[in-house]
Amino acid sequence: MAVYILSNRKIIRHHGEKVDSFSNDEYSIPNFRIAKCNFDNHKEATSQAKKKKDYTNRNILDYQLFSEPEKQGYGEVLDVLLSEKGVKESPLTADNLGGTQRMFYELYKNMSATKDRSDVLIFIHGYAYDFDDELKAIIDLKKLFIDNPASPVEHILFVSWPASSSIIPLTYFDDKASSINSGTSLLRLFYFYTQFLKDIFSNRHLVPCNQRIHIMTHSLGNRVLQSMLYSLKRENILRVIDQVLLLNADVSYKVFEDSEDSFNKLPLLANRISIYLNRQDAILGISQFTKNILTPRLGKNGPSDITHYKNIVSIIDCTFVKDDLLNSFKFEVGNHWGYLSSSQVQNDIFQNLYGIDRNLITNRIKDNENIFTIIS
Repeated sequence: MAVYILSNRKIIRHHGEKVDSFSNDEYSIPNFRIAKCNFDNHKEATSQAKKKKDYTNRNILDYQLFSEPEKQGYGEVLDVLLSEKGVKESPLTADNLGGTQRMFYELYKNMSATKDRSDVLIFIHGYAYDFDDELKAIIDLKKLFIDNPASPVEHILFVSWPASSSIIPLTYFDDKASSINSGTSLLRLFYFYTQFLKDIFSNRHLVPCNQRIHIMTHSLGNRVLQSMLYSLKRENILRVIDQVLLLNADVSYKVFEDSEDSFNKLPLLANRISIYLNRQDAILGISQFTKNILTPRLGKNGPSDITHYKNIVSIIDCTFVKDDLLNSFKFEVGNHWGYLSSSQVQNDIFQNLYGIDRNLITNRIKDNENIFTIIS
């Protein structure tokens, strides 16, 4: 089990500390850094601890930033792996690896060590998250996807991008700009990963682990994914993702159209795409009428046209689900966080991640070829 943070947040060093940390500042930097979360001695914070002013950053969840790699590429990772297999001698060890080298090395080792499912979930959060909020979200995601035996996920890569900490609507425009910048970091990660695959598996002594990688995006996090897809050249796309789950997506309902040239690339990247929508999503309703010039949102209205992708893209209507896990005013009125608030939505997501045929996933009604409604 491992949880990593990919972030283009500013790096700071708190007074009196000897380690670097990610900042809560609401702007992005050109490059991203990778950190690994430490759950070994993690304890759930008490309500009193959460009220203290020092319940921030590493007091929420400990993590360690990886060093930057000394050399570009993944030749050193290859040397370490071949040395560990006894194929060649090398003075290098895993401790010499930095950044994506270290993360890809650890994931490959862990995912290759079992015949059971050991999937990776890339998660992109939505609007109004500061870094402290992200750390709290990571704890929740670990419980939901890693600790839960109903889920095939064993590893999480949390994409941290500097969204505004305020829910004031005007800050939404700042978040849109940050999400576009952060899409560049996601694009770099994709290119690094494809380079890793080419460098490592061109050697006959190493074989793929045959595990699966998924992408899950929530709300404005879909804008981060869209920014990546805008810049992703079709000739460079490899089908390296199994499932893409678009949750309450705060992007235009036209994103799958060729004129947008963004989400229409997803069928080249992934085996299956699932759009989870709620037609009573109040948050997306506000987004549509106050911030997006009356453009319907994908996560509320569904896509305008996916005729060419019906075999790959599914629409899952969550309008009638019950918020039986989290039912505070925020969740009941917003209808925007079904993946956290509803066991019905979670059960559907788990079955999707396992790759169950969309026509065989339980507690669904099939409306037509690729549109389904979750029922009680």
